Amino acid sequence: MLVTLSRRIAIHKSHVEQEKKKKKMELSDLGETNNNDISDLKFDEKKIRRGTPIQEFYAGQRILITGGTGFLGKILIEKLLQSCPNVARLYLLMRPKKGKNTQARIEELFQDRVFDRIKREVPKYRDKIVVICGDCSVEELGISAEDRRTLINEVSIVFHVAATVRFNEKLKLATIINVCSTNDLLELCKSMPNLKALVHVSTAYANCFEKRIEERFYNYSINHEELMRLTNELSEEELGNKFQCIKKIWPNTYTFTKAMAENLIREKHGNLPIGIIRPAIVISTANEPTEGWLDNIYGPNGIAVAVTTGILRVMQCDANSIADIIPVDITINTLIVSAWDIYMQTNRKGNDVLIYNVVASVDAPLTWYEYNKWTYPYIAHYPPSSMYWYPSIITTKYKSLYKFLSIFLHLIPAILIDTALVCVGQKPRMRKIIGKITNFCDVISFFSTGNWIFINDNVQNMWHRLNSKDQQLFRFNMTNFDWKIYFRNYIKGIRLYIFKEDPDNLENSKLRWKRLYWMHQVLKTFIILGSTWTIWKIFNKIFS
Repeated sequence: MLVTLSRRIAIHKSHVEQEKKKKKMELSDLGETNNNDISDLKFDEKKIRRGTPIQEFYAGQRILITGGTGFLGKILIEKLLQSCPNVARLYLLMRPKKGKNTQARIEELFQDRVFDRIKREVPKYRDKIVVICGDCSVEELGISAEDRRTLINEVSIVFHVAATVRFNEKLKLATIINVCSTNDLLELCKSMPNLKALVHVSTAYANCFEKRIEERFYNYSINHEELMRLTNELSEEELGNKFQCIKKIWPNTYTFTKAMAENLIREKHGNLPIGIIRPAIVISTANEPTEGWLDNIYGPNGIAVAVTTGILRVMQCDANSIADIIPVDITINTLIVSAWDIYMQTNRKGNDVLIYNVVASVDAPLTWYEYNKWTYPYIAHYPPSSMYWYPSIITTKYKSLYKFLSIFLHLIPAILIDTALVCVGQKPRMRKIIGKITNFCDVISFFSTGNWIFINDNVQNMWHRLNSKDQQLFRFNMTNFDWKIYFRNYIKGIRLYIFKEDPDNLENSKLRWKRLYWMHQVLKTFIILGSTWTIWKIFNKIFS
C-alpha cells in the first residue's frame, strides 16, 4: 500500500515537472524568457501569450489611421490586418473625392493589388474596417459629432500619416494639411481616455538645414502659431510674400510645413504618449506584401519612370552623394513597432517625445552612382512598351552644365518632335512633358546633390528590444540589405504597377527596346560623323 502510494506521488511529481517544462518551452518559443519560478503559470492559460509581444500589444486595439488611401497608408493597413490578426478595428479617415463618396472610395481602395495577400489570408478583413468621413483640410478634420464621440470612446492607437507630399505645393494648402490638421488631431487625441500611442509621420528632411540630423527637436526662427494664424488671415500671394525667408532655409513647402508640425507637437503635445517617425525618401516595397510594389511617381520613382521611357536624358545629381532611400514596407514596420515602443516607454524620464530617424544610410549606405548603376541595367530586362526612345542618362553635379546639356538633349528634341506632330495633324505635347520633367528635376536636385548624416539610435535601440520572432515579423533593420536584388524588383514593379503592363507583353517590349537601341546607335554615329566632318571643314577653311 505504501509502495503504491509512493509510486503515485512520484508519478504525480514527474507529471508536474513535465508540465513546468512544457509551459517554459511555450514561453520560450514566444520570446518570453522568465528566470522566476513559473509554477504559478502551470494551470493559468490566460497568462500564456497567444502571439508575439507586438501582436499581443495590438490585440483588441481600435486604431485610427489618417492618410489610409496614400502610399504609406495602404501598406500600413495591409500589414496591420495581415500580421496583427487580433486587432479589433481600423478606423480610416477618408473624404469624398472627384465625385466619389467615401463608400465608393473604400471599395476602390481594396481593389488595389497590394491587398491581394490579405484577401487570401484574412478573408474577413473588411469586418474590421470602419470609414470615418473627414478631411484634413477642414477645421477639426471635418469629423461629425457622432463620429467624434465614437473615436474618443473607442480608439487606443493613432497613426497620423495624412499629408500633402508635393514638394512645390502652395504654402497655404500645405500649412492647412500638414500643420493645422496635426493641431486638430492633437486636440482630438487629448480627449481619448484609452490612448496608448500617437505616431506622427514627419520626414527626415524636416531639418535639412543641418548636415547632421539627430533624433531630437530643432529650433526655428518661425513659429507654427504665427504661420497658422496668417494662413487663416492672408491670401496665398500675401502668405508667400510674408514667408519669403523660408526659401533660404528649406528647399520646398513640404519640408518647411513638416518642420512646423514638429514644432507644434513639441509645444502642444501635453501628456500624450506620442512619437515622431522621420522616414527618408520612401520608394517601393522590398518584400511585403509583394516585391517591388509602388503606386506613385514622386521622388526617385518619377526619375526612374522618365528615364525608362527615354524622355529624361540628363539630370543634376552628385554621383558620390548618399541616396538615402528606404523601402516602404521597412518604413511601415518601423511605424507599427514604434507605437509599441512609445507605449512601453510612457514613463521614461527626460524628453517625453520619442523621435525615430528611419533611414538606410546607417546600416545600408547607397550612393546615387550605385543607384543608377543597379537600376539602369534592369530596364533592358523589364522595358515598358511605351518607350519614346532608348533609355540613357547623363548625370552632373554642376548646374550650369546640366542646363547646357538640357538644351541639346531635352529642349531641341522636344521642339523637333512637336514640329513633326504638327505636320501630321496631331497636337504637340513633348515640350509640355519636358517642361514638367525639368521642373521636377529642379525640385529633386536639392536631395540628389546634398549630403546628410543621420543618427538613428532610437531606431537601433528599438530593434534590439524586440524578440527574434518580432524581428522576423516586423523587420526594419537593414544590415546586409541586398540593393541589387531590390532594384531588380523595383524596375520590374515600375513596369507592372506604374505602366500597368501585361507580363505576357514583355517579349514584344524587349523587341521594341532592341529596335530603339540600334536606332540610338545609328543616330549617335551620324552625330559623331557629322560633328567630325563639320569641325574638319572649319579647320580646313581656317588653315587653307
